[in-house]
Formats: sequence, structure tokens, C-alpha cells
Amino acid sequence: MNHKRIERIWRQEGLKVPQKQPKRGRLWLNDGSCIRLRPCWSNHVWSYDFVMARTHEGRAFRILVVIDEFTRECLALVVARQLRSDDVLHCLAKLFVERGTPDFIRSDNGSEFAADAVRDWLGKVGVKTLCIAPGSPWENGYCERFNGKMRYDKLDGEIFYTLKEAQVVLEMWRQEYNTFRPHSSLGQRPPAPVATLPLGAGCSPWGPLLDSRSQSRLPQ
Repeated sequence: MNHKRIERIWRQEGLKVPQKQPKRGRLWLNDGSCIRLRPCWSNHVWSYDFVMARTHEGRAFRILVVIDEFTRECLALVVARQLRSDDVLHCLAKLFVERGTPDFIRSDNGSEFAADAVRDWLGKVGVKTLCIAPGSPWENGYCERFNGKMRYDKLDGEIFYTLKEAQVVLEMWRQEYNTFRPHSSLGQRPPAPVATLPLGAGCSPWGPLLDSRSQSRLPQ
């Protein structure tokens, strides 16, 4: 039995067939890369990106994805036919009011993220920007991995007849991803366990995760 037959059986059973990974260079040469600055606490580094999709009649729409790289929580999924720098600022302003400002925010060099209005506003509120190198999406790996999961779970498996349907379905999936879906890098816990796990007095939902990470840095 060769690998092609195994992959065909996997597809018939609805399993995802791993793709061959291309060779990539090291990330230590570019400022703002994942190795140069790893997230160390909640609200340390956020990242955002755009994802393209289409409704049933073929019209394109865009999705603005904002995630917290440390907790892996998806903070926002903004779905619209067109999204410009003003829409990015509106989304970030709402998140900053609700959750506070992050120390850094990572993105590619898209015009919506690199616009002078966005950079100036982020500088005024005290948020530093990290731009990945052109043509290097793997440097924004946390957001790209989330985009892949969303595309595999919903965008490639759902027919959206209207834009409103896409907004409702994707928001429901975001809530499920944050509160119920286990994440391997978080010890099989969801990114936002506050909604599903009871908390005792003075207990933090990130206590076990933070303890394990801090112990891993202690000298042996």
C-alpha cells in the first residue's frame, strides 16, 4: 500500500492530508519575526491579517482576523465586502477599549496595515508595530495557522449565500474556537477557558499554563 492510496483513504474519511512543507530560511534576520519576539503574556503581541472568501454568487468578501498570540484567542472576525484602513482602526479601537492596548501588533505590509493613519494612531496610543518581511507569511505564523484552521473548518466547507450568513456563521465558529475547541499548544484547553471552566477565589484561568511556562524557564 503506497502513500497515494493512504492519502486517498484519508480524504474519503474526511481527514486532512498533511502537505509537504517547503524549505524556508531562518527567521532571525528580520526585525519582528517570531523568533526575535515571542509573546510572553496576554496582550503582549497581537497579530492581524486579511482572509479572502466568496459568497455563492461569486462575489468576494474579506475577513479581518485579530488574535492574541500568547493566549491564541481570536479577538475579532470582521466580515465585509471591503475593508480599508479606517475599518481596521475602528476594529482596533473597539478592542482596545474592551481589552486594553497590546505592547506590539504584528502584520504584513498590506496597505491597510502600513497606512500612515494606522501607524500614527497606534503610535499615539503606545502600541509598537512589527511588520514581517515581504513575501514571508510564515513570520506571522500564529495568525497564518489560525487562518488555515478557519479555511479548513468553515470557508472550504460552507456555502455562504449572503454576506450576513457569513458574518453569523463565522462569529459562531469564533465563539466555538475560543471557548470549546481544545488547543494542542495550550494543553488541550480552549484559548478562552473563562467561559467554560469554573474559577475559584483568586484563581486565574491561565494559572496552570503560566506556572508550567515559568517553571520551564527556571534553572534546573
